[in-house]
Amino acid sequence: MPAIGLSQDEIARNAIKHALKALRKRHLLEEGAHAPAFIALSKPILSQGSEWKEKAENLELELQQCYKAQSRLSEQLVVEVAESRSSKALLQEKEAAISDLQEKLTQTRDECYELKADLEEKFKALDLVLSENKEIRAQLEEITIKAKNAEAENKMLVDRWMLEKMKDAERLNEANALYEEMVERLKASGLEKLARQQVDGVVRRSEDGAEYFMESYVPSQCKHRIHAHEGGCASILFEYNSGKLITGGQDRTIKTWDANTGNLSRTLYGCLGSVLDLSITHDNKWIIAASSSNNLYVWDVNSGRVHHTLTGHKDKVCAVDVSRVSSRHVVSAAYDRSIKVWDLQKGYCINTIIFYSHCNTLCFSMDGRTICSGHADGNLRLWDIQTGKLLSEVAAHSSAVTSISLSRNGNAVLTSGKDNIHNIFDMRSLEVCATLRAAGNRASSNWSRSCLSPDDNYVAAGSADGTVYIWSISKADIVGTLKEHTASVLCCSWSGLGKPLASADKNGIVCTWA
Repeated sequence: MPAIGLSQDEIARNAIKHALKALRKRHLLEEGAHAPAFIALSKPILSQGSEWKEKAENLELELQQCYKAQSRLSEQLVVEVAESRSSKALLQEKEAAISDLQEKLTQTRDECYELKADLEEKFKALDLVLSENKEIRAQLEEITIKAKNAEAENKMLVDRWMLEKMKDAERLNEANALYEEMVERLKASGLEKLARQQVDGVVRRSEDGAEYFMESYVPSQCKHRIHAHEGGCASILFEYNSGKLITGGQDRTIKTWDANTGNLSRTLYGCLGSVLDLSITHDNKWIIAASSSNNLYVWDVNSGRVHHTLTGHKDKVCAVDVSRVSSRHVVSAAYDRSIKVWDLQKGYCINTIIFYSHCNTLCFSMDGRTICSGHADGNLRLWDIQTGKLLSEVAAHSSAVTSISLSRNGNAVLTSGKDNIHNIFDMRSLEVCATLRAAGNRASSNWSRSCLSPDDNYVAAGSADGTVYIWSISKADIVGTLKEHTASVLCCSWSGLGKPLASADKNGIVCTWA
């Protein structure tokens, strides 16, 4: 037995030595066993002659061959022992690999069990989701049916409402006709002022928030020529029931002027961009400016400070208007192709309308429920302020709409375009009531603002050659041309008191006309 603690190489060497010793011992034993035979035979061999000698040589040769065979066997034994060692090492490696594979198999089985458990949970969750989805679909079908019913009911109510509005419009037209007839009669007797005070519902006196009604006159001469702003003046308007003129310019300031004297009353600061449009609440407490800085700015007229900065547009804001019903709601349009409705009390946006064609100009309807917008594609569009839904549209111009002005009674809207045409549309049917044009009249920009006179009898618009044109709506013809500006006229505004008319140009010059 091999000694305990010996290495594999030592065990193999000992085995080889032992085998060689055994072979030598066997050889010696065979020599000893054959020695007497050789001795006994040597005598006869000598006597018998060469035959026996040959036999002895043959036997000796066989013995040598046996030795050679023994040597080969020893070498083969060494090779087999080495192969045995390598096979044993390979066997150990295979056993280690099998052990690792068994461990991995165990881990894989555990993971498989976990995945199977997760899969079962997922199937349960999927069943739950499918059941919830089925319930939600059922609820959606119910809601869809209710929505369709509500839409049909809403359509019916809108039709009824439109019918009532048409009836109201007819009654208002009858009242206006009656008023005009009474005015003509009273003019003959010198009682025009009395007529204006007594015709209820058509002429309003000076209650809080009401507007004066004054007959408009066609101006003929420049009363004041004011250098109002550096770099140009893009927007002007008059305060309600007042002779104060408000201007906004490229120099980022808002200025108020006494239109009677042409003197500067106040300058408002805080706008971070050029002023592109202006609006004022009907109580004359808040001035709102649309700016190229992508924001709107709201000034408190009493304090002269910025009360709100309305942020949300992504490009320059080019138009703004305040609701005629409530001073709370403001609507604005910007070059980011959006129209936004703002709550002035809260100071943030309450509705956004996105449209592919950006809006250049807009205004509220008389009831404050509809937004009228003029777009770069030449269309006039009407929007529901609550839902943001497009109510109707009409192709107003062959190129961009630059200006929108609502008539005093809200039944008509004036649109001006880059095609140098001024159209008056019926708000109810969106049909053209009148078209005004002049040979030399050319719009100077995408924000060239025209205006209606307070009595809705005249239209004033500036031209790129510095001329202000005045049309009579009833005659559909020019009744006046005013020439004082040396640069393109950007905007016009008519005082609610009937006079004066104001205009502003690209050089920042503001003219008042009487």
